[in-house]
Amino acid sequence: MAKQIKIRWLRKPEDHDYPAAMSYLSLLYDEPTSALHVDKLKRAPMSKFKAKDIFRASALSLLGASNSHVKRDRERIQAGKALSPLLLIRDAANGKVIIADGYHRLCAVYSYDENAVIPCQIA
Repeated sequence: MAKQIKIRWLRKPEDHDYPAAMSYLSLLYDEPTSALHVDKLKRAPMSKFKAKDIFRASALSLLGASNSHVKRDRERIQAGKALSPLLLIRDAANGKVIIADGYHRLCAVYSYDENAVIPCQIA
């Protein structure tokens, strides 16, 4: 029987995740709207969702393990290092979830367990 990989998580997102989210969101929204979303994320409580459900809600494609960022996050998982929770925005107008930060982490986790429960802040 194969050894189950334990995926570890930090208790809250890292400080640098919020500027990364702002950078991504600035491609989708104007700066004031992006800043408002990031401010809401900073105040949002932690939630948990299954990897497969986040993918379904985001309508994004799964990146493979050959992607350098996914590969790096897979190596972190294998080394037992904790990953930062995801930052998600509910895009009600389009009926989906925007992964403001953590797409590569999501892909890495999914490659081990599509049912893995992932901590997130969602606004």
